[in-house]
Amino acid sequence: METQLDPMKDDLPLMANTSYMLVKHYVLDLDVDFKSKVIEGIIVLFFESGSRYRKTSCLDKESCQSQVDETCKMRTSEPCHIPVTNVRACSSKTAVCGKGEEDTSDKNGNHSNKEQDSGISSSQDCCDIENHGNKDFLLVLDCCDLSVLKVEEVDVAAVSGIEKFTRSAKITDVSKELENLRNQIVHELVALPADRWKEQLYYFTRCSQAPGCGELLFTTGTWSLEIRKSRIQTPADFPHAIRIWYKTKPEGRSVTWTTDQSGRPCVYTMGSPINNRALFPCQEPPVALSTWQASVRAAAGFVVLMSGENSAEPVQLQEGILSWYYYVTMPMPASTFTIAVGCWQEVKQQSFTAANQTNVEFPLPSSQADFSPHIIFLSQSVLPGGSHLCGTRLCHEIAHAWFGLAIGARDWTEEWISEGFATFLEDIFWARAQQQLSHDEVKGQQELKASLRWRRLRDEVQNSEEELQVLRPKKENTGELSESGASIVKHGLKAEKIFMQVHYLKGYFLLRFLARAVGEASYLASLQKFVQKFHGQLVLSQDFLCMLLEDNPEQKKSGLTVESIFENWLDTSGIPKPLLEEGETWKECRLVQQVSGEVTKWIQTNQRIRKSGKKKRKQDEVVFQKLLPDQLVLLLESLLEEKTLCPRILQCLEKTYQLREQDAEVRHRWCELVVKHKYVPGYGDVEKFLREDQAMGVYLYGELMVNEDVKQQELAHKCFAAAREHMDASSAKVVAEMLF
Repeated sequence: METQLDPMKDDLPLMANTSYMLVKHYVLDLDVDFKSKVIEGIIVLFFESGSRYRKTSCLDKESCQSQVDETCKMRTSEPCHIPVTNVRACSSKTAVCGKGEEDTSDKNGNHSNKEQDSGISSSQDCCDIENHGNKDFLLVLDCCDLSVLKVEEVDVAAVSGIEKFTRSAKITDVSKELENLRNQIVHELVALPADRWKEQLYYFTRCSQAPGCGELLFTTGTWSLEIRKSRIQTPADFPHAIRIWYKTKPEGRSVTWTTDQSGRPCVYTMGSPINNRALFPCQEPPVALSTWQASVRAAAGFVVLMSGENSAEPVQLQEGILSWYYYVTMPMPASTFTIAVGCWQEVKQQSFTAANQTNVEFPLPSSQADFSPHIIFLSQSVLPGGSHLCGTRLCHEIAHAWFGLAIGARDWTEEWISEGFATFLEDIFWARAQQQLSHDEVKGQQELKASLRWRRLRDEVQNSEEELQVLRPKKENTGELSESGASIVKHGLKAEKIFMQVHYLKGYFLLRFLARAVGEASYLASLQKFVQKFHGQLVLSQDFLCMLLEDNPEQKKSGLTVESIFENWLDTSGIPKPLLEEGETWKECRLVQQVSGEVTKWIQTNQRIRKSGKKKRKQDEVVFQKLLPDQLVLLLESLLEEKTLCPRILQCLEKTYQLREQDAEVRHRWCELVVKHKYVPGYGDVEKFLREDQAMGVYLYGELMVNEDVKQQELAHKCFAAAREHMDASSAKVVAEMLF
């Protein structure tokens, strides 16, 4: 944990020393420039002392759960428009580098943006808070692909009316007391109760506009921004309100600059492997839950959408420039801050079906769906082909409101806590959305879904690295932090991991296994209890497992323990033993059996056509049944296992089910069939899929190359050349490795 990290390795470092100082609120004031592909502006961070400096350990379960106080409870979101004005005019113009400071370019910090490698270091390397030695305290923030221009302390004591937030009778001229007073003001402000959120936002705005009172020394590294103030040796004395001037970089990995389907420019942030550290300096570790407010300016004609609680109304600041203001009052991880700027149009429809028939333009070619508070990103891949795929994706993302946001993982390596629960709940939510279905129909669809997920898990386990199949890769060390609060996300930078579903699928099957073991009613009751108890908190796997087994003590007698679950499900690669022992019981499902019957018809028809050769024999017409979207996926996957399908069968298959009009999941399997059997009339479908469904089509590139067919390889290179600039970095990297 304390050793230097190689930034080229696949572990993502979380550098922020949150044990010493913890961000409680961000105020952002930004300009979006599409010409330079840069977001530029100011961010003000408000801190409180971290848990280690308060002499409490985050590794203790009770203290960790108590870190998120009542302010985590959802607040009523009433309109409250407090736009941030141009802070540049309010800030100090004088460079003050600490009292009596003469040399501001020493090796420990400088007024520069010099790039240097930076690893996770111990507190003794960066500060001496215990011995009060001669080392300055270093504040470490997570930062990457940013140009930091200036950092300064904010004089919050200069704000009119701020006296209400200090216990001091009067402000003296003694600099030490003034510094303490500023920090006391911030402490009182961040500690305001939930019912005073409007007042809190108001004073956060006022304080963010206060003048500066001295520049701070800083150094940027590969993954971090280190800030210090000369002769300040403890977190308690370090400024608790700082202002940072910075710019993003066009190639920054947290920001995607692209165009919509009409060729108009747009920019968005979502689900980046490095989260938001290339959008603004922040604290990335899960424990760093904070609120935020942001004013974003863009040229008129662009609409700024953000993951805020309010619906923003643009304000014209000057001719051709609009300002948009958003805020969030529920503490959230910095990774949930989301922005999308483009020529968006609001579309209101009477029904879900009508909405899917509307030609709505979405600029997200690189991903299917992503969730942040109050905003859900959906790519165009999920919109065509009826409501099924879009509906299930929405249900999955909505489930993240409970698992991923309201309840988070204490260690990001336990992705299954978010994705496994969301996948399990997706089926329950989708069943509720289809109110016309009977109980048996719902169960049938869920068993069908289980069958598909089993096939995907089996394939993924056979075709991926074993170490990437482990849901708890840090095992008994899961949740542990360095002394400073820094940690790593195991395999967090591994490009191919983004396209893996193992944490979705194994997590889903674990929860399904537990529900079958304790009974659905008891399981859902325990799940509801868990959500109520841990709302607003960070958890580890054992928090849920212990509660479930305590609520159902009879399971312990049958040998189901937390330790056995770790051993069989979370700490090992491959298919979990209980899942293998359970067998493919979903094969007994009526919907699955119906597909099996149709597969048999197609195989028999294929055999007859091959035997008849080129002679067109009059045959009895085969009647194929109408299938649900998931049944079509299962049908095509089953036919993919056949060694040879003749062109006439593929032609008939496409015509029978109108495969080109189906959703992206179905069309993906159709494209696989086209590639496998070198069905030239279908190459246009493959090209269209690779251009328009980029994330889902990543592995089609591999299949085009594996066949070693000249036409297919030319098609792969042609499509990649056309789509590369619109692909996210991870997708482009994976595809490039396949092609070159």
